Amino acid sequence: MTDTKYIEFHGTLLILGLGSIGRAVIPLLLRHIEISPQQIKIVAPQQDKEDICSRYAVQFIEKELTQDNSQNFLDQHLKKDDFLLNLSIDISSLTLVDYCWRNDIFYLDTCIEPWSGHYDNTSASPAKRSNYRLREDLLSFRKDKHGGRTAVVTHGANPGLASTLVKQALENMALDHAPEFKTPTCADDWARLARDLGIKVIHIAERDTQTTNARKKRNEFVNTWSVEGFIAEGLQPAELGWGTHEKHWPADAERHGYGCDAAIFLNRPGIATRVRSWTPLEGSYHGFLITHSESISIADHLTLREGSDVIYRPTVHYAYHPCDDAILSLHELAGKNWQPQKHQRILCDEITLGMDELGVLLMGNNKGAYWFGSRLGIRQARELAPYNTATSLQVVAGIFSSVIWALSNPERGIVEPDDLDHHTILKIATPYLGEMVGIYSNWTPLTNRSNLFSEPIANDDPWQFINFRVH
Repeated sequence: MTDTKYIEFHGTLLILGLGSIGRAVIPLLLRHIEISPQQIKIVAPQQDKEDICSRYAVQFIEKELTQDNSQNFLDQHLKKDDFLLNLSIDISSLTLVDYCWRNDIFYLDTCIEPWSGHYDNTSASPAKRSNYRLREDLLSFRKDKHGGRTAVVTHGANPGLASTLVKQALENMALDHAPEFKTPTCADDWARLARDLGIKVIHIAERDTQTTNARKKRNEFVNTWSVEGFIAEGLQPAELGWGTHEKHWPADAERHGYGCDAAIFLNRPGIATRVRSWTPLEGSYHGFLITHSESISIADHLTLREGSDVIYRPTVHYAYHPCDDAILSLHELAGKNWQPQKHQRILCDEITLGMDELGVLLMGNNKGAYWFGSRLGIRQARELAPYNTATSLQVVAGIFSSVIWALSNPERGIVEPDDLDHHTILKIATPYLGEMVGIYSNWTPLTNRSNLFSEPIANDDPWQFINFRVH
């Protein structure tokens, strides 16, 4: 870790949200950007984190933004060349991106959020509640917007750093095969590289082992990051980028029929959908196929076309094993027919041990599956930055590195993580990611499969989605 100041910023930095990520990012923004605390304003519905605001002498504004009051509020607090950092939920990212683009204001968020009431709207079809729909709406808005003040969408850890890790993993694998390898310079070149390396499937493979002595109680949801955010995305339909090698169409799958067509969705929630995956320390595990924007954007950016025909695309999806108390919370949530528990608890200071093993697993290469990512333990996270856990610091590393990138590239318009320079992002973020590891494995989803019960299996190709899915 260093105290390097990467860039100066003279405007107002307006942060929406003061949850676990909002409070965790403030020390690192002040550490690595030449900015005074008086330039930072934090907006949240209630002042439950007054200690961090007073400790760092930043201004707190108690306000709940809605469709009716958001424009008037932003008019009062933002001007040209300011920065809007959106770490909230239930506030439309598209509305904020539109506002910032029209007013020459920098913007960054960690996911594409809709207005409140979208995720649990029973009158809306699963397709309309999908991340694919949210991303396509934003891409449609971007289509005729060329240049303009930089707005980075979906850049935390995942989505965000996941796209950087995929590029670095591809680069590492290419160097293992050909030392004279040169880094690709466009999306088509990255897609060709993935194809030439034989990559059929990419998992964002994450295992969180952080734990506490104060275990989960009945009617309580415990997590190491936003409970509301986790439940909301978990109840969206499971979504995955759909690869060109796939031969077995899931019975509950649907295409969207418009847009990039890089992804499909399943007619079931992500937190009711499990897949087999692997990380170096955990080994084989069952993770949840929860929708994330990177599952769509990575598949889209790694699509290779000849004319109108798609000739290559990997299957891409999240395979998340949260902390053990979150697993118990999900089990209770399912048992209550997805009605959220009355009490919520986000683990932070009470965590006693554990780590977040977060990386990408690239499969299909002849050297084996390749996992590349971050191993960050709770003790190291606390040494690196206050107000952080292993999970929050991985997210925060993605946030402040892309804030710095945006300020250094002020006229890039609306961009996704896959559009950013991965070398720059990784250089800034790595000091906060613990041990960075790249490991090959002979694991496949067919490894050590039991013959006690019959199940759908494609023995001719281990990398078929039917082999990953837990039936």
